[in-house]
Amino acid sequence: MALGSNLGGREAHLAFARQRLGELPETELVAASAIEETDPIGPVPQGPYLNQMVLLRTGLSPQALLDACHVIERARGRERRERWGPRTLDLDLVRYDDVAIETPDLVVPHPEVGRRPFWQRELEELIPHACS
Repeated sequence: MALGSNLGGREAHLAFARQRLGELPETELVAASAIEETDPIGPVPQGPYLNQMVLLRTGLSPQALLDACHVIERARGRERRERWGPRTLDLDLVRYDDVAIETPDLVVPHPEVGRRPFWQRELEELIPHACS
């Protein structure tokens, strides 16, 4: 799961997301990568992001996990007004085991995973935890 924030108390938003993800039913937050500051992606002028990847162990379905993520985002003031726009909190389901999903609401693996080098670094940091 990828976490990102570029508005307000960015570190506090990420900490909130980690806590709330770990509190989801049938879900354990196994590990978290280091937090990395990155330039924004897309055409909208905005400030830099703080990004982090977390590894979850969950019994929730991918869609249920995505729905829970949207609730967590809204709890931090996330409004989905503009694609690629600034956000208090952005939670992306990057991978879900080896499952491939393509629905109007959810694509897994996330289509941007190969184009975001910081995600690759963060995922590599979590690999040892995924194998235990």
